[in-house]
Amino acid sequence: MRAFQLVEWQQPPELREAPVPEPGAGQVLVKVAGAGACHSDLHIMQAPAPGDDTRLPFTLGHENAGWVETLGPGATGFAPGDPVIVYGPWGCGLCANCREGRENYCQETAGLGGGLAGHDGGMAEYLLVPASRFLIPLGSLDPRGAAPLSDAGLTSYHAVKRSLHLLGPGSTAVVIGAGGLGQMAIQILRALSAATTVVAVDTDAGKLETAKRMGADEALLSGEQAVTRIKDMTRGQGAQLVLDMVGVDPTLRMAAQMARVLGHLTIVGLGGGALPVDFSSPPHECSVASPYWGFIPELIEVITLAQQQKIKMLVEHFPLERAGAAYQLLHDGKIQGRAVITPQV
Repeated sequence: MRAFQLVEWQQPPELREAPVPEPGAGQVLVKVAGAGACHSDLHIMQAPAPGDDTRLPFTLGHENAGWVETLGPGATGFAPGDPVIVYGPWGCGLCANCREGRENYCQETAGLGGGLAGHDGGMAEYLLVPASRFLIPLGSLDPRGAAPLSDAGLTSYHAVKRSLHLLGPGSTAVVIGAGGLGQMAIQILRALSAATTVVAVDTDAGKLETAKRMGADEALLSGEQAVTRIKDMTRGQGAQLVLDMVGVDPTLRMAAQMARVLGHLTIVGLGGGALPVDFSSPPHECSVASPYWGFIPELIEVITLAQQQKIKMLVEHFPLERAGAAYQLLHDGKIQGRAVITPQV
């Protein structure tokens, strides 16, 4: 089969031939319909060689959906041809966090899955999934368009859901960064908290127009004027929730200025910036968190919202041989929603 693989650290990935995996006991082979291209993949491509035993080459792609191809001995719950989405963080299944469905915080594996840290991902014709518990039925959803729900959808959902208790009538939520993750966060805020005013902030006017179509009440260009507008809207208090989907120094500084006392400032983006912290910034008792992915039950909830047509990802499809071009467009900020690699086309 063809696979888009990282062969050397800090070198462009390559399209290579690889053997089709054989599912062992409890494992499932999935025929990949779609594999999302994520900004975190760019960080993996650019990272120096880690100090651990991460093996090369490995296949990229941790946002995956497709059809069940083959069940290994003892694997149950699915049949060949079933459309499924793959839960990305693969935990041990035995620690306390995994037993609660929080495999993204597995105490043994740190929630790393396919396409990460040497485990083969889904930018190939087939993906070997280590256990059927990582598969969620898609029902009527097309796996070619649903793949980003496993990360962009789930990550945004988890980031919003943990703050729902703050988002009562008259509350304000700010989403900094209106790319694929931000667009999902806006829709999820709309679906879960109709009483909240949702504000999108970005440097790209085109993405702000998309954010308005996705349900944002206001769309502001990044900068001091955006901070002033948020303060004016909230009578000087700031927003109950600020989601930074970018995570670079300027957006984190802006997020700290937009948040309020006893609010939440949630860092989702992997931009590598640092949040300035002193006695008065962020505001007093403003909780700062950096959530990672989400829980298995939450992915089921995300799929339900998509089936109800309450959330939808903007998707641009690319054949496997154009995976490198898709990542370049992503790097250049030219993907409006999510780039999805379709190995079967």
